[in-house]
Amino acid sequence: MRDRCSNRYNAASICRHSFSCYEDSFSPTGHTLKQRKIIHVDMDAFYAAVEQRDNQQLRGKPVIVGGEPGSRGVVATCSYEARRFGIHSAMSSVRAYRLCPQAIFVRPRFEAYRAVSLQIRELFQEYTDLVEPLSLDEAFLDVTENKKNIKFATRVAREILTEIRDRTGLTASAGVSYNKFLAKVASDVKKPAGLTVVTPEQAEAFIAELPIRRFHGVGRVTEKRMLVRGIASGIDLRRCSLEELQRLFGSSGEYFYNIARGIDNRVVVPNRLRKSIGKETTLEEDCADKGEMMLILGKLAERVANLVQGHDTGGQTLTLKVRYDDFQSVTRSHTQTEPIDDAETMLLLAEALLARTEAGPRPVRLLGLTVSNLTTDIPLDKSAQMELPFP
Repeated sequence: MRDRCSNRYNAASICRHSFSCYEDSFSPTGHTLKQRKIIHVDMDAFYAAVEQRDNQQLRGKPVIVGGEPGSRGVVATCSYEARRFGIHSAMSSVRAYRLCPQAIFVRPRFEAYRAVSLQIRELFQEYTDLVEPLSLDEAFLDVTENKKNIKFATRVAREILTEIRDRTGLTASAGVSYNKFLAKVASDVKKPAGLTVVTPEQAEAFIAELPIRRFHGVGRVTEKRMLVRGIASGIDLRRCSLEELQRLFGSSGEYFYNIARGIDNRVVVPNRLRKSIGKETTLEEDCADKGEMMLILGKLAERVANLVQGHDTGGQTLTLKVRYDDFQSVTRSHTQTEPIDDAETMLLLAEALLARTEAGPRPVRLLGLTVSNLTTDIPLDKSAQMELPFP
């Protein structure tokens, strides 16, 4: 186990200063880089906040948007009042109810969320065309050169947060930095309605203090592997050599090596392309009958085929997703040179892929089909942003 650094920093105390206006700056490792000004805007408990805004009776109360407490659904998001009980997104609605029986469960209103998201997107466009939506409730903005010729990125972020509140009645949080990784992490430091700036000079201290679970790309499994090796924070990660990280984490090793040093050269991409088209469904009851599973997959195949054909495309890879009754998820994929675009082909492949899982002997609670490696470029349009993580 490595010795932990005794010189700790408080990430929440990082100064919220404006950027200096240099043409070039230096990364924590001394590499010269073109100074960029990136903002990550993240709406606060977005779906629940819209519900509380539109229904005064929900204000100040624990609100859960997602499946009903007696259903097999999951929590899409919840209000901050509900989060105090330990509820979080992707938690089963049954467990959320156990944690907070007095919570108010609300079914999602897709059109309402889409309308607000588009309103916010139009606001972003008033400042820059370099807007990269990540979902309905968050986006990256590159304001290095902005339409209002505002010198400081911090001022841009403050104006945007104020305008969001004034125009929608909702709050958002923002992170400002010289790259996407730091901006995204910073936006979560002072939620809700917070603004945190990490300048190049502050990056080393900010990263050193970050718990390893806060690093994008570190899930529960990777976090456990890192903790076993004494990697609990950014400063621990920075002590690891590139060779060591590549040996432990394969192709992700270089990514971890770089972000531990504040290096992230990804640009804000305003017109991202869809990488896949898919659908999944959570079953009302656990299913151990493969015949019934095939009926469900048949319906999913028809829905996915309609979407694929509607975009006038096809895909070379079909992926089956299976979630067992203990919440373990597995995927099985098939890739071919001939494009996959019809329901019949998808269903035949899905049957073969299902045979490669433990479905049947192990009951199943969720099934999904996804077509990827698309044969044509499809922009991530407004409708694509509406795919929400619940049935």
